[in-house]
Parts: sequence; C-alpha cells; structure tokens
Amino acid sequence: MPRLAKLLIFFTITTFVFGCGSEPVQRGSGVGSGYKGGRANDKFALIKKKVALLRVFNESPYGGPDLGVNVTEELRVEIGRTGEFIIDSEGQRIFGSSKEIYAGGGAKLTQMARRAKLTGINFVLYGRIVDARVREKTDDIGLIRETRAYAEAKVELKIYDIQNQKEVFSRTFLGYANDKTFRFFKSDSESQMEYRQEMLRYAVKVATRRILPPILALATKMDWMGRVAKIIGTKIYINAGRASGIHVGDILKVLTEGEEIYDPETGALIGLSKGEVKGTLEVIDYFGPDGATAVVHSGGTVSEGDFVMLY
Repeated sequence: MPRLAKLLIFFTITTFVFGCGSEPVQRGSGVGSGYKGGRANDKFALIKKKVALLRVFNESPYGGPDLGVNVTEELRVEIGRTGEFIIDSEGQRIFGSSKEIYAGGGAKLTQMARRAKLTGINFVLYGRIVDARVREKTDDIGLIRETRAYAEAKVELKIYDIQNQKEVFSRTFLGYANDKTFRFFKSDSESQMEYRQEMLRYAVKVATRRILPPILALATKMDWMGRVAKIIGTKIYINAGRASGIHVGDILKVLTEGEEIYDPETGALIGLSKGEVKGTLEVIDYFGPDGATAVVHSGGTVSEGDFVMLY
C-alpha cells in the first residue's frame, strides 16, 4: 500500500477515536441529576426564587372583590410562565392577604419575615387596585344606539425583600380598554353590568402585564437564599433542589443568620446584615420534589438552620 494512503488511513482513524471521546460533560449532569428544566440547558442561569404572592384587593367602588382576584390570578399565570420563580404555598398562610398588609402599615411583613425566611421565601409580592372605572357614551336617538365604552384601571404592586427586610419596589401602572358596540335601547341592566365588568377585567389585565417586566427585572437581581433543613451523619439536606433549579455539583456558601440593624435615633429597622460565611457545601443528589443533598466541601462545622447561597 502506498505510504500516502497509509497516512490518510492513520489520520482518519485517529480523528474518529479522539472525536468520539471529546464530548464535553456539562455541569450538573452527574449521577442523580436527571433534571430537564430550569438550568439544565443553561448552567449559568439563576436559581428559581420563591415568591409569596398575596391576594390583591380592590379598593375602588367598581368591579367588586372579583377584580382583585383577576389581578392575582393574572400575576400567578404570568410569573409561572417566566419559569424563573416558584410561588410558595406558605406565603398566604404566613402573611395573609394584601389588604391585611396595607391595613397594618406593612408591620406584619417585618414581624413574619424570619418565619418566611426559614421556609425559603425570598420575597413577597402584594398590591391593590387603586382605581377602576368604566365610562360610556350612548347616542340619544334611534332604535339602535351606538355605545362607546372606555375602561381604565390603576394597579399598585409592591415587593418586600425577605432577606434584607425592606420594601424594594412600589409602582403604580395604568391599564386602558376601549370597545365599540351596538345595543338595543331596551337592553337589560344585567347584561350591561356584565359588559362593564368584562371591560374592567381587561383593563386590570393590561395594567398587570405592564407591571410584570420591571418586577421580574428587579427580582432576578435579588439574592437567592436557602436553608440547611437537616443533617444526618455526613449528609446535609437543603430545602431547595430539583424544582428550584439546583444542580448536582453546585457549590453553596454556608452562612450564619444576619443581625437586625436599627436606627439609633428612631429605633426603626434599617435592614438585616449579611451572615458570616462558615464554609461551602457541594450538592451531590436530590431528595423529594424540591430538596437537595450535599456534603461539606470546605470550612468548619455546619449546623441545622444555617443559610446557604449559590457560590
């Protein structure tokens, strides 16, 4: 066989052998991961934060309590659609409704912040419908009268950061809707009321969707924090795992609980200091629907109740 042909065969075989063994191993693809959502396709994506979504209330004289329910459910759907957050079922039980928070001047947020932090909640989202109304203009004459309707809504939403124990977001957005219909002049009052209600529902939906982008932009910049739930032997169990987007192989910082800092003049709570770093953990497996198992990676003694952050 000619020498050139032999060289070509040698290089072809070499390329095939080394090419087959050069597939990169992605972070978090070790034994026990099996995770297909969250950060599986993006190893640098953020861990999903847990949100306490409180029931929004309607303080305007129009639309009734159902209008607040519409805003709450719209938020629930849109937040879930992002895939970046988990709505914590404990939130409503810990804090109650948005109406209770407003009535108490926000004091309950501070009072229950530690309890929420222990359950893994990162921030509280609550709010109210400040105003909602429908205006109609109808022709004065004719068997069939042209009616133009305009609805507007003003929705206020707030974010309370559990880790730092302070309000970090408060904005009001407007939502508008307009319609054009033809009605018989003897149209019954019940159908008119339903028509107005539908217009208001659409207006608050528009307002809510305008609020979502700045809220999500802020929330993604906030620190995620989890907690050491249990220690058995050398295994350390964390209260966040597969559903939260934790990867096998992730390194977590272990911190002590921070201290509350008060203004010496007014006595008002300024915020919570960062805890001291005790060491690091390495995630080795999952347990339950949203728990992770870790072992000590570096540092000193880890205790149940310590907090963890992504390194």
